[in-house]
Amino acid sequence: MEWTVPIAVVLSLVLVFLVAGGGRRSDADQLARRLAVVERKLDLIMAHLDIREPEPEAPGAVLQELLAGRKIQAIKAYREATGVGLREAKDAVELLARQRGLG
Repeated sequence: MEWTVPIAVVLSLVLVFLVAGGGRRSDADQLARRLAVVERKLDLIMAHLDIREPEPEAPGAVLQELLAGRKIQAIKAYREATGVGLREAKDAVELLARQRGLG
């Protein structure tokens, strides 16, 4: 019987932490959904005004790697030159390849 009280306290604390943690995740999800809505609206405004995103600047090493058919190395070179994340670098290199008819 002596061990039931500490176990009940520990289980209660675990339950409280799980509930509290779930709320934080929900806040992050809600913020992500709101951001997605704002981005969609901005995209619609840009399309209506016929505004296009600027063409990404391509460092020479990126273009050399693309011309040689080494897309992964081009993405790596773009990340090193600009400091952006993997997703942004991949998108920029793919856009550059499409614009140059390389891929």
